[in-house]
Amino acid sequence: MLLPDLTYVRKGSGPTIVLLHGIGHNKGAWDPIIDDLATRYDVIAPDLSGFGESPAFAGGVPYTMPNAVDHLATQFERWGVTKPHVVGNSLGGAISLELGARGLVSSVTALSPAGFFGPISKVQALLALFVLRFVAVLSPGFVVERLTRTSLGLRLSGQLLYAHPERIPAEAALRDARGLKYCTAFERTAIQALGYSFQHQVPVTTTVAWGTKDLILPYSQAATARERLPHARHVDIPGAGHVPMIDDPQLVTRLIDQTVAEAEEARTPTAA
Repeated sequence: MLLPDLTYVRKGSGPTIVLLHGIGHNKGAWDPIIDDLATRYDVIAPDLSGFGESPAFAGGVPYTMPNAVDHLATQFERWGVTKPHVVGNSLGGAISLELGARGLVSSVTALSPAGFFGPISKVQALLALFVLRFVAVLSPGFVVERLTRTSLGLRLSGQLLYAHPERIPAEAALRDARGLKYCTAFERTAIQALGYSFQHQVPVTTTVAWGTKDLILPYSQAATARERLPHARHVDIPGAGHVPMIDDPQLVTRLIDQTVAEAEEARTPTAA
């Protein structure tokens, strides 16, 4: 099965970290923290297939989780990395946990990961995401551009994703709105999410963090994650929404540092 190569940005040096965004988003989701991370890590932030600048899977290839994980594994080889540390948000968080379950990465930091919803909350999440998608698709470009230049427009466009949408730079909000409008894999990915649930154990250092004001995957799902992943470290991100890199970039960065440090220490041979 031939899958397309991903567009990505890469910067910094040190242990490799791969950053995976959520459905409808793009690699720019990591802008609030990527430069800081690059001062001590080799950071790779791809656009997932069918989002941002990356081409979608061919029409006959379903957006199943196994296909997504296999695809990332081939990209690791292309990038010349073996068992990187991985950080993911929402869909990217679920993919990160699946990579960890297969032992393909050295550590996982999952921010509000998908896969821990119940039947009702799954439908609620998908409805909210489809609302965002339809508004983006139906809004003329000039309207989106004008809205993202105002504080009211930033709040309206970002209130489902962020607790503090006013912190989003106008150019980032416009980029994200255009990305959501023109992405080519949204519906195919969302349909596959209807049948998805994370049910594995993850045999690598893992942190699961949840924004307490998440409106897409509500904070109550953190309790389910604690039950299914008893060996992971579970952390609250107080006052943060679904995409916490905007709401509390310092805490997110700190959690990544702690997770990577723990994993690096665990695999460093102890002197006799």
